[in-house]
Amino acid sequence: MAVQNGKDLLIKLDLGEGQFETIAGLRASRISFNAETVDVTSLESEGRWRELLGGAGVRSAAISGAGVFRDQATDARARQIFFDGEVPDFQVVIPDFGIVQGPFAITAVDYAGTHDGEATFELSMASAGALRFVAI
Repeated sequence: MAVQNGKDLLIKLDLGEGQFETIAGLRASRISFNAETVDVTSLESEGRWRELLGGAGVRSAAISGAGVFRDQATDARARQIFFDGEVPDFQVVIPDFGIVQGPFAITAVDYAGTHDGEATFELSMASAGALRFVAI
């Protein structure tokens, strides 16, 4: 696989009726996948090595993004999702890999700015259900 352009990792939100649009103004985006482990180690564990129960535990994903405030439809929709406590579908496009889609809750929205710079924002999201993956 060739080196990928970071700007091609896109976070898209559902504007309604399955229409996804990239969140405006993003400069950086990230998705991480996590899985909790279930430790089943006992006195009988060979060599006192830890044993984990395969296929058990809770899986989750987290999305974050940061960028410049543009006050477009996607900015307004993200604010609405946060303040209304909605859990809509988001998509993350991972270049030359695939698209991850599913429900996410926006857990944090930060706005910042300095007197001699642009207004910026940061979003943090946590998965809120089963995720689907489609290879590109």
